[in-house]
Amino acid sequence: MVGAFRDTLSQLLKARVPVLQVCSYEEQRVLGEIAAVAHDVALVRTPRGVWTWSATRGLVPPDGNRRQGTTDPVAALDAALRIDEPALLVMSDLHPAFGAGGRPADPGVVRRLRELAVAYRSGPVPRTLVLLSPVPDLPVELAKDVTVVDFPLPTEPEIRAVLDGIIVANAATGRIRIDLDERGRERFAKAALGLTLHEAENAFARAMVDDGVLNASDLRLVHEEKRQVVRRSGLLEFLDDPVALADVGGLENLKRWLAKRDGAWLAEAAAYGLPAPRGVLITGVPGCGKSLTAKAVAAAWGLPLLRLDIGKVFAGLVGSSEQNMREAIRIAEATAPCVLWLDEIEKGFAGGPGDSGTSARVFGSFLTWMQEKTRPVFVIATANDFAALPPELLRKGRFDEIFFVDLPTRAERASIWSLHVARRLRHPAVAGELTVDSGLLTELAGLSDGYSGAEIEQAVVAGLVDAYAERRPLRRDDLLRALVNMVPLSVTQAERIAAVRSWAEHRAVAATAAEDWDLDPRQAGGPGLPGGGHGGRAVEF
Repeated sequence: MVGAFRDTLSQLLKARVPVLQVCSYEEQRVLGEIAAVAHDVALVRTPRGVWTWSATRGLVPPDGNRRQGTTDPVAALDAALRIDEPALLVMSDLHPAFGAGGRPADPGVVRRLRELAVAYRSGPVPRTLVLLSPVPDLPVELAKDVTVVDFPLPTEPEIRAVLDGIIVANAATGRIRIDLDERGRERFAKAALGLTLHEAENAFARAMVDDGVLNASDLRLVHEEKRQVVRRSGLLEFLDDPVALADVGGLENLKRWLAKRDGAWLAEAAAYGLPAPRGVLITGVPGCGKSLTAKAVAAAWGLPLLRLDIGKVFAGLVGSSEQNMREAIRIAEATAPCVLWLDEIEKGFAGGPGDSGTSARVFGSFLTWMQEKTRPVFVIATANDFAALPPELLRKGRFDEIFFVDLPTRAERASIWSLHVARRLRHPAVAGELTVDSGLLTELAGLSDGYSGAEIEQAVVAGLVDAYAERRPLRRDDLLRALVNMVPLSVTQAERIAAVRSWAEHRAVAATAAEDWDLDPRQAGGPGLPGGGHGGRAVEF
């Protein structure tokens, strides 16, 4: 990554490109790379002295003796025009004069820069000006005079060096206990990808002082640093809603598939010849655990969970949607390894009257990225309306697998009842008269045939409402009454669910394990409602 920056910079210097812009918050790191290129005769034919300028120090030549009266930008540019030796001048605080933050651009600075570009391009000695800024703002007058050079964030080896250094420095004191093996250190370094070296160092230091121990549980503090980066973008949402896979009732086939891919983005898997998992598309009946699974896999893998709100991508000025999508992808890749969740993807790219093809272009950019991405961004897309899914989204290469989530089977319903009832019974005011045993769970599972997981949860809540109204513990009768009073989706939307099952029969893999089916696995795909067979191929993982 940094090697690519050095190669690009050396080519531009040899070509005598007069003005460059490098956007980065890491001034010292950029200056170090620039100095390495400027002094290396193998990279540039003529070594150049590195000059610097800041709003507080003014112009500083290679000998370190500051030039008096050059803290003003126009005065500094005038002095830069008089440099008559091979030089590479780095100016760090010039962006406020370009109108950054909504301020008007300084016409004097803009004019001097244009004059400097002409002088440096045609001068007898090689001179180059580098504008170092944390923001990419440039006045329109300079758009054709300034060449923008990308500066990459720290690589994994650079972050690993910082981690190892801080471990050595603190472990020797005896006040910090290090409980990380080689695999654990690799996870920490990968988790910090997308941060600057300073941010990564802060995260590692905070993890150490949190409890005096550095171990795998401290990864959450590294993710907290990433949360700040994501929050500033406004396009992605960093979710911190830990859900264990065990909290997802049923879906054992899908759970096993996900469990086998835990850690598949690590170097150990790459050495084994295994590519990082690309993602899954989860479709099926509403309210049966698709979104909950997206949250659970991020927690199970110890990765940050980002949610992409397609509505925010399309918000803003005309023509900005494509740029918003590229920015969202860039942030997701900078946060990698991570899980990127798109909820109800079929609605996000649906378009509409007056769309003018914007949705198709943004969707095309997203599909191309999914096909060609190399960073470990695991995409989980959920969809309720299979008919709205474009065929190009479903072809192999976009997702590793397509799973179909059907109404829960009897065994899955028992598991869901157990989870929700037991969770409420932890509260002393609720517990007391209800004993959750296999008999009760079997009874509830049988009576809730055709109910989704969300409907079972609401039945528990409705039972709690009745119990609370009388200020007493929850009873069996409360749950039975809630079931009787609820009309499930399998009744109100029977035809639609049958159509969804028919579609999934040969196009998706059943998320439910074969051993959990109410019917013989060979009857998968049967349309009987409620509680009929399950759409989706009978594949075991």
